[in-house]
Amino acid sequence: MLQEASLTGLFKVLLYIALFYYGFKILSRIFAPLLLKYVMKKAETKFGAGFKSNQQTKSKKEGEITIENIPDKKSTNNKVGEYVDYEEVE
Repeated sequence: MLQEASLTGLFKVLLYIALFYYGFKILSRIFAPLLLKYVMKKAETKFGAGFKSNQQTKSKKEGEITIENIPDKKSTNNKVGEYVDYEEVE
C-alpha cells in the first residue's frame, strides 16, 4: 500500500530535524567540556606514567656519561646507477 507525501508530513520531518539539530547543539555544549576533561586527564596520566618510568630508570650520578645507542655506520653505495646522457631532439 502506497502512501502519499503530505505537506504536514514534510513539516513534521523538518521540525524533527530542527529539534534534533538544536538538541544536539545544546547537549554538546554541556557534555563536550566534560568529555575533553576526561580525555585530557587520561592523556596526562599516560604521559606522566611514561615520564616517571623513564626518570626512574635513568637515575645516574652527576657527571656520569652513558651511551645508550650507538648508531650503525651507514655504508654509502657510490654505485647508484648508470648515467645516461640525453640529447634534445627538435
